[in-house]
Amino acid sequence: MVLGTTSGAGKSWLTTALCRHYARQGLRVAPFKAQNMSNNARVVAATNTPGTPPPHNHPNAGEIGSAQYFQALAARAIPDVRMNPLLLKPERDTHSQVVLLGQVNAALTAMPWRERSLHVWPHIVAALDALRAENDIVVIEGAGSPAEINLSQSDIVNMRVATYCNAACLLVTDIDRGGAFAHLYGTWALLPPDERSLIKGFVLNKFRGDASLLAPAPRMLQDLTGIPVVATLPLWRQHGLPEEDGVFDERTVSHGLPGAVTTTVAVIAYPHISNLDEFQPLKNIPGLRLLWARSPAELQSLQPTDWVILPGSKQTSSDLAWLRSQGLDAAVCRHAAQQGSVLGICGGLQMLGEALIDPHGIDGNAAGLGLLPLVTVFASNKTVRHTRTQFANTMHGPWRTLAATPVSGYEIHHGQTQPHAAMEQAGDLAHPVLPSALGWQNATGNVLGIYLHGLFEDAAVLQALFAHQLHAPVPTLDTVFDGLADFLAQHMHADVLASLTHAPLPSGR
Repeated sequence: MVLGTTSGAGKSWLTTALCRHYARQGLRVAPFKAQNMSNNARVVAATNTPGTPPPHNHPNAGEIGSAQYFQALAARAIPDVRMNPLLLKPERDTHSQVVLLGQVNAALTAMPWRERSLHVWPHIVAALDALRAENDIVVIEGAGSPAEINLSQSDIVNMRVATYCNAACLLVTDIDRGGAFAHLYGTWALLPPDERSLIKGFVLNKFRGDASLLAPAPRMLQDLTGIPVVATLPLWRQHGLPEEDGVFDERTVSHGLPGAVTTTVAVIAYPHISNLDEFQPLKNIPGLRLLWARSPAELQSLQPTDWVILPGSKQTSSDLAWLRSQGLDAAVCRHAAQQGSVLGICGGLQMLGEALIDPHGIDGNAAGLGLLPLVTVFASNKTVRHTRTQFANTMHGPWRTLAATPVSGYEIHHGQTQPHAAMEQAGDLAHPVLPSALGWQNATGNVLGIYLHGLFEDAAVLQALFAHQLHAPVPTLDTVFDGLADFLAQHMHADVLASLTHAPLPSGR
């Protein structure tokens, strides 16, 4: 199990690297996180049939956190809902939608959060036990810090999980933030003795400089706790793994690969942004600068050849109100009026239309930006599915290179969008570009709205959009996972990695 002294310490990263490391030893590996709080979610199989891929265009699918989805791929396993049995999707500062085993659970959503643990723990245990029975190793990720003593009585994700399965635990801290040794010691000190005994090693993550200068602190910490520092991992910004929490900061993504910037892609970073991890592949496009925009000033220098993206949102009407309060609505519309490229994905598509209508109290009513003659009505049931489809051969404007391009991705949305009937009768038409009401363009072609997430994770789409900028194949996720495992093996001794599991290595290893 990978625990952290804080959120953002590197738990997800290290868990992913461990999954690939053990998978490369020939072991059957699965990731697990009992509870994840994130608006970055992926569609996976509701149940796992060995050797069978997740269903496409099939309603029997569920949601898990993106981190566990990528960890499953790193483990060379088929992602399924048991790997993240409880997903909390924040809608407001004090409210989250609760997803249990892949499905929205209205009763748990309405329940005070401290009362949920009694109801969800049996599901968590059952999921973990099933994964343990089917695999040689389960690599578990904790959440936040295990020393949040105000939460210990209702804990279902950290030390309760660790003690239940007697997990060998690593405790990782972000040394780049400062105070790393105090974080490690303080976390250890706040745990009761039986839980401390499960911690087998400390990991210093994101270190910059000469590691020899850390002495004598690691030895002093071991003298105090009896636990060794088993790895000091250098800071590595360009590892290629999508970020799980929050927007990438300027240091990690804005400038992309070295070289002259020819295209800027500005993603509007509203408060309830979701599925931001799908933009990770854009970091690997030569000449492309990825910008997270929170103010009109950040869009002022855009050229018509640059893009503005309205990404997914967990609370579309609220983020639309925020957009207007910042003056970003006018900036986006101005870029569109100058024939600049505008792309809306899922919630972003809904914002591009004329109106949001919410008869069931799902999201909220709102007027849209009016860049596409569409109306969205929020349904009580959520659409959650994998989708394989193809762009129309009538694609025009700056998106014309996508014409007839096959595409695969996933849908997670309550909204159902259709052309505005009165505007359609008046001749103001939205041009459908994907079947089954999944995408439209405006008349001039520069504004595109789609429901499909994962557009930039599709190799055919990247080739169609950026063939003129790609001098080599964009690194695949598999390449990224191998890089993580190589990095871990370089900085953590093989004996330490072997000691963390009781699973026997395959014969000959």
